[in-house]
Amino acid sequence: MRGDEERVVSAFCRWLDGQGWAVQREVDFCDVVARRDDETLYAEAKGRTAAIGLDVDTLYGQLLRRVPLHDTGSARFGVVVPTEARAAALRVPEATRRLLRVTVYVVDEGGQVETVSASAPVDGPTDFPASPST
Repeated sequence: MRGDEERVVSAFCRWLDGQGWAVQREVDFCDVVARRDDETLYAEAKGRTAAIGLDVDTLYGQLLRRVPLHDTGSARFGVVVPTEARAAALRVPEATRRLLRVTVYVVDEGGQVETVSASAPVDGPTDFPASPST
């Protein structure tokens, strides 16, 4: 299992590059930051681990903590996992993932990437305040 996150990230970056994204790795503690036209994608990845459910929950926390408040209007977010973690990544309800513009990407053993859920926003506000109102 050791080094599997590197396999997942590398395959995902190759896939993004093939989709026309300019890809950077390890930007401000974020695994992948990709830009295409006016879009920015921030992605966190996990490889196969002994506690995949817990580690995917940690991945979501890492991603949410790294949301750049200056870029929430056009930013998209990605959860990138190996096939073995697909079910764990999909435990977050689809409506929640859509509201937060989170797409789940699954990387198989051969390095193929599958988009499992799209990040189309739901009806409602997409402007997130920098701090809660008092």
